Amino acid sequence: MAKNENVKNGIIFGRGQKNDAFAKYFTGQSYLKGLVSPEKEVNVGVGNVTFEPGCRNNWHIHHNGYQILLVTGGEGLYQEEGKRAQLLKPEDVVVTHDGVKHWHGATPDSWFSHVAITAGTPEWLEPVSDDQFQKAFQQGKEDK
Repeated sequence: MAKNENVKNGIIFGRGQKNDAFAKYFTGQSYLKGLVSPEKEVNVGVGNVTFEPGCRNNWHIHHNGYQILLVTGGEGLYQEEGKRAQLLKPEDVVVTHDGVKHWHGATPDSWFSHVAITAGTPEWLEPVSDDQFQKAFQQGKEDK
């Protein structure tokens, strides 16, 4: 049984639907509950993302924008290219600046959820390899 099973049903906003629209940019199953859609008057999207254990998104960059992650449940990982991975827990906040290559997702043994506040245009890149993922998990545990 994975850690933080309560996260899979949603902590604050609910789990949402299977994230089929973005499935090609994820390894494993994620769920998305849209909270705010970008429109003319509001140029930011807000969504609650839930990751099953081991699920992570591909490396990606936000152009002409940023991303703020508000961790709401479980345990996750965040890594910027060329930097050590960070272990994420509830109440952690991550700010990713314009043009920074990064990825985020659940640890191998825990559900994970965050609210993502995103502006700009994402550029989706290569998947995070299993080796990169395991190394990131080890780094996160060491720095805990």
